[in-house]
Amino acid sequence: MTINVGIMGYGTIGKRVADAVILQKDMKLAGVMAHSYNFRIRLAHERGIPVFAQSEETRKVLKQEGIETSGMTDDLLRTSDIMVDASPKPYGLANREKLYKPNKVKAVFQGGEKDDVGQVSFNAQSNYEDAVDKDYVRVVSCNTTGLSRSLQALHKAFSIEIARATLVRRAADPSNVKRGPVNAIVPAMELPSHHGPDVRTVIHDLEVFTTAMIVPTTLMHLHTLHVKLKKQAEVDEILDVFNRTTRLMVMQTSAGISSTAGILEYAKDRGSKRGDMMDLAVWDKGVGLHHNEVFFMQAVHQESIVVPENIDAIRAMMGEHDAHASIVATNRALGLHNPERFDY
Repeated sequence: MTINVGIMGYGTIGKRVADAVILQKDMKLAGVMAHSYNFRIRLAHERGIPVFAQSEETRKVLKQEGIETSGMTDDLLRTSDIMVDASPKPYGLANREKLYKPNKVKAVFQGGEKDDVGQVSFNAQSNYEDAVDKDYVRVVSCNTTGLSRSLQALHKAFSIEIARATLVRRAADPSNVKRGPVNAIVPAMELPSHHGPDVRTVIHDLEVFTTAMIVPTTLMHLHTLHVKLKKQAEVDEILDVFNRTTRLMVMQTSAGISSTAGILEYAKDRGSKRGDMMDLAVWDKGVGLHHNEVFFMQAVHQESIVVPENIDAIRAMMGEHDAHASIVATNRALGLHNPERFDY
């Protein structure tokens, strides 16, 4: 069965998910929704991707720019088995009520939405089975996805007593010139930050506490983690677990990868489209132990890390029960590092 996927919101995440859908053998991109005319919609049209107009006014503007649309919102919904809603928050909830429910179309939402937008919050390696056959699923945010990947692996291997993380967050995506800060570090005045409770929506039995700050960079987020383990472990054992964890890449400091800029340069040189880094990156020399507490640092590419999770959420919701089969298929199609890995 081929799954017809529509995309609502063709920005940072939407355009990447659309490209990922095209690469899947069991999926077809039904089309993308245009809210306005911009270069992303122009490029989608030039690539032969069906473009649908949100309104009659949008349709007219697109036609003036030489873009003939394939229909309106209702037409995209009729031709889609499932929608990936990558609209800016908080429009996902409104779209669920006004568009998806009346048309009986399943929908995947993004982590910017509140967790009640979906029946399940989703991370493929943590709770794939919870999303099987569901109508509405929320893929957790980039930061929560990164935390879930590494903490789930450690929790399964050694059992975590408590995890503490400080998130050093990028100020804006590279193309967003309207946000800052330009010359400041801005602490989050919520304790814990919302990321810790969000992790628990996918790893329910994990004790985790997070704090966060925003810094003047656009490249990636960086997390520093202090994780108290219930079982004794050595650094080599922890690195072995990370090396066997799907969608997690241990970065070699000896190879000169010592910063977030270095990680993205590495991704570009590997030939990744847009220079994306969909794997979570953990520095090998950044892993240390003090008694039974492990310290490590990881980097999250906010623009792309959730893309494979969206693909797996689609399969689960459409009835694919085998998490291993879906994750490996997604990893292969997207060219992720060591695609067969699935221990954790």
